[in-house]
Amino acid sequence: MINTSKTLALAAGLAAGAFAAQAGDYPTPVPLKDGAQAAISSIAPKNDTFRIAYMPPATEFNYYIAVGEGIKSVGKEAGVDVFMLAPQSGADINGQMGMIQDVLTQDVDAIIFGTHDEFAAAPLLKKAVDQGIAVLMINSDIPDFPTPIHGVVGYSQRNGTRAMADWAVQTYGDQKVKVGIIEGQPGYHSTERVGGFLEGIEGNDNFDVVVSIDGKWNVEGGNTAGMDILQSHPDLDLVFAANDYMIIGASYAAKALGRSDLVMLGNDGDTSGLEEIASGNITATVNTSPYLMGKAAMSATLDALNGSFPGGWIETPTSIEDQAGAISVLQEPEKLFPQPSKQY
Repeated sequence: MINTSKTLALAAGLAAGAFAAQAGDYPTPVPLKDGAQAAISSIAPKNDTFRIAYMPPATEFNYYIAVGEGIKSVGKEAGVDVFMLAPQSGADINGQMGMIQDVLTQDVDAIIFGTHDEFAAAPLLKKAVDQGIAVLMINSDIPDFPTPIHGVVGYSQRNGTRAMADWAVQTYGDQKVKVGIIEGQPGYHSTERVGGFLEGIEGNDNFDVVVSIDGKWNVEGGNTAGMDILQSHPDLDLVFAANDYMIIGASYAAKALGRSDLVMLGNDGDTSGLEEIASGNITATVNTSPYLMGKAAMSATLDALNGSFPGGWIETPTSIEDQAGAISVLQEPEKLFPQPSKQY
């Protein structure tokens, strides 16, 4: 068993506080790969009051609700019409595709979307671009979406989880650590997040990945995956999951099995994950500031509709938060959604 008494706080990317000072604005975009950038000049708004569809992968994830609150806050200030449409389950790819198809008939001016299946979404989003709709992807850093789009807004997913691995190595790397990984559903997000963590521990002989399975991005899937890997590998020391919902589910499995000694690492930094860290049920997460991400995405979308957004990827901030860091973030509830369950 590893010694979990040590703590360390490392920053990854921009500091959230520095980014917050730019609220309503965004950093200079990074160009997408050749052929991936849709022409901003092709955007042709249909409405005097812009009508914008926010289409995340699912409503089951509070993370995307927090992104939506950031979108709505900027939209309200600008006096535009914003609505959210998404299936309940992140596994309901067909449901999301049907909703995108429906939105294409509703005279929207822009679509801000996230998806767990970029290849399924690409043909529909090509239609959107061809119709003059501004199309921006949220919570990603994909440089070459399968069809050209106008912009991408999100953190560097591989760098974020690599920083989490660096944190783990610096904190526990002098001990033998058997690692279990809970992946998301196959796709870009899972590949990047798991890949970043694996890159970060590569070359450290004390870290040994013994199992890696799909947790379906949600708490229930994480609980099932956690129970499976902990029962089949009772000597695990550390579990990394590609999002906070899955590590929350895995923490329930650990509790049921009496494993209070595990290091539990997540990725997202939404309110529920931060509160679980503050309570000591999870060890640390990559905090990706979803509310600020939403504000940046909406600001870029409005600029795209006005012809002043150059296109490209807008990088949003991340930081590694352990218990002390999570409490500090929770003490600024105005930057979170939903609000914390109590005052910290």
